[in-house]
Amino acid sequence: MNKKIKTPEVEQLFRAMLCLKNVEECYEFFEDICTINELLSLSQRFEVARMLREKKTYLEIAEKTGASTATISRVNRSLNYGNDGYDMVLERLKENE
Repeated sequence: MNKKIKTPEVEQLFRAMLCLKNVEECYEFFEDICTINELLSLSQRFEVARMLREKKTYLEIAEKTGASTATISRVNRSLNYGNDGYDMVLERLKENE
């Protein structure tokens, strides 16, 4: 885990997120705390991660999401060398389907 992000302020933000009860509350909170572009960038990265785990090619991912190859590479690096956060959440989503 990156020690630079482990601050009281970040922890407070994460605790606030854990208080959200449904998708509608997520929309309300994230529309207030993020710009539209920030939110779209986050959702794009998550979609890139999902598609990479489905073994889609960079070209397929770029065409569907509009993500640059730099963004796809960065997400791929996180999937391969990160903290397994993407995989944890993707697996939980799969279990809830």
